[in-house]
Amino acid sequence: MRQPDIEIYLKDADHNAIASWLSAVLGPCSEWRQQGQTYKCDIDSAAGVIPLTWLPKAVGKWSSLYLESDSTPWADDLACARAAFAALGVEIRCAPGGWSEEESEETADRWIRVSADGEEEITWHTS
Repeated sequence: MRQPDIEIYLKDADHNAIASWLSAVLGPCSEWRQQGQTYKCDIDSAAGVIPLTWLPKAVGKWSSLYLESDSTPWADDLACARAAFAALGVEIRCAPGGWSEEESEETADRWIRVSADGEEEITWHTS
């Protein structure tokens, strides 16, 4: 089932490399707008406009990449994480499936790690 949006976390990621990768895969990005610590742009893709949010160091060394659309090439966070790792070569973390506020904290700490070591489910306490 396709997720309504995509969010992945990238370790020590280079903002310019991510912008280049997304532009090549999805289409050109508008000028970045800084709002506090957050950066936003709109990607003009063949499927329509995709709002993108980049939050550097959202969790320690981990930056958040949030694509607010179900019109990406990826059906879920894990598919995007795999593509990001293949393109960028940095460790990626994502939720194992859709997530909602109603889930327990125990479930919220379950993550998938995508790295040179492969994929594995981990416990990651982000708060």
